Amino acid sequence: MISFSDTLSVIVLYALANIAAFLLYAIDKKRAGTGVWRISEPTLLLAALIGPFGAYGAMRLLRHKTQKIKFRLVPIFLILHIAGMLYIAARVLHVIA
Repeated sequence: MISFSDTLSVIVLYALANIAAFLLYAIDKKRAGTGVWRISEPTLLLAALIGPFGAYGAMRLLRHKTQKIKFRLVPIFLILHIAGMLYIAARVLHVIA
């Protein structure tokens, strides 16, 4: 059985991953068009895979990377995370046998 403190730690780490993803997208957006070093697209996609809520939120709020075809993966990552959360919630609530 997973303890409450372990669960809380996972939730905090997940929130931090999403905040970090949002910040990476925001930094890259700020640097866009200035000619300075940018965050690579593979790094941004990896951040989206780990923290899709932050990445998707930044994409929508900041209108960043919305036209790039490979960044259409971000909503897919988000859906997969939501599905995983629903599965875990169902297991915890013993809905799934």
